[in-house]
Amino acid sequence: MRAVDIIVKKRDKGELTRDEINTFVTGFTRGDIPDYQVAAWAMAVLLNGMTPRETTDLTLAMAFSGQTLDLSGVVDIAVDKHSSGGVGDKTTLVVLPVTAACGLPVGKMSGRGLGFSGGTLDKMESIPGYRCDLTTDEFKTQLKEKGIVLTGQTLDLAPADGKLYALRDVTGTVQSLPLIAASIMSKKIAAGAQAIVLDVKTGNGAFMATLEQARELAGLMKLIGELAGREVVTLLSDMNQPLGFAVGNALEVVEAIETLQGGGPGDFREHCLHVAAQMLVLGRVVQDEAAARSLAGQAIADGRAFQQFRVLVEAQGGDVSYVDTPQKLPRAEFVQMVEAPRSGYLSQIEARAFGEMAVVLGAGRARKGDPIDHAVGLVIHHKVGDRVEKGDPLLTIHANDQEKLEEVLPVLLGAIKWSEQAPPRLPLFYE
Repeated sequence: MRAVDIIVKKRDKGELTRDEINTFVTGFTRGDIPDYQVAAWAMAVLLNGMTPRETTDLTLAMAFSGQTLDLSGVVDIAVDKHSSGGVGDKTTLVVLPVTAACGLPVGKMSGRGLGFSGGTLDKMESIPGYRCDLTTDEFKTQLKEKGIVLTGQTLDLAPADGKLYALRDVTGTVQSLPLIAASIMSKKIAAGAQAIVLDVKTGNGAFMATLEQARELAGLMKLIGELAGREVVTLLSDMNQPLGFAVGNALEVVEAIETLQGGGPGDFREHCLHVAAQMLVLGRVVQDEAAARSLAGQAIADGRAFQQFRVLVEAQGGDVSYVDTPQKLPRAEFVQMVEAPRSGYLSQIEARAFGEMAVVLGAGRARKGDPIDHAVGLVIHHKVGDRVEKGDPLLTIHANDQEKLEEVLPVLLGAIKWSEQAPPRLPLFYE
């Protein structure tokens, strides 16, 4: 069958068969189907959707497009976590060291920035020398010996997803629910996860703008996981404002380090503890969430979690002195603190605008293959519901281009809404 026939069928709202999906995925992986045809197919999927059966078939085709990891001889139970993407979401940098410090070995393959959502690997590469290209053998060895791994997707694991992931970012197809679900779950299945915590974001700074969309994505991924024999827990979390304060690679690494050392923004710390607790329960370390949360909090309080982060960085070639002295991390040439133009309560901080302006500054990619500027980004100094007085620090812009700084400033100020009365605080999790 021809690739164009499969594209046309989906364009005309037809339901693809398992053979058609396998043929398309296999052809793309081998290089027989070019990027422009896959881009057309992805747009057809975005516009017309896929049935749960199609999405499951797509997930499995992508998961088995290369090798799959069997971690049964490496750890007792392989527990993974994934976020569907958000602004300021550096959760993995804290959750992995915390869970490892609590006795649950964890190995994670993460991605790069996608659209206005920052990428975990881009953040970690702010640390000089840090390797995100471990081989499968290196992944398994480090997981067994160190109990913690955070690397990129290896070329031999779900290679179809690796190629499609980069293409979606630059073709306007990031928001497709079936493509998001298939991308996330194919990586988890291929990487050998037996139990998975899925953090599904919802709000103006998430790919799922409404709670209903987030529920649909969470349900779809849970169904895919169960069909593949995995245990899955889904969390629906808020992304109507940036998570924490920092948006930008090195800035977020600094914030993660502060959190591992017992500080950091309150909302970000609580978010990490909740996700870590879910992983510890799935990993059979403790039986209930309250005990797991207490254990996770203690790992931060006594310094074990921070030490695990050092172990991770050192094991993957990173210069640990940048962890011990975060001031050494990349710093922008132009740093402008912006004062509050008025007094009042912050009623809205549009996370998407902050993510998009971080990309304009260079913290993300406008085109496939664009370089990342690890130093640039934004810091919002308050949360929705805070009382702010005129002249107080409102936000800080870190830029390496004065023109770009001036370009993003009015957009950011327009993304912050004010009210005379105190609005309700945004929840961390909905369900």
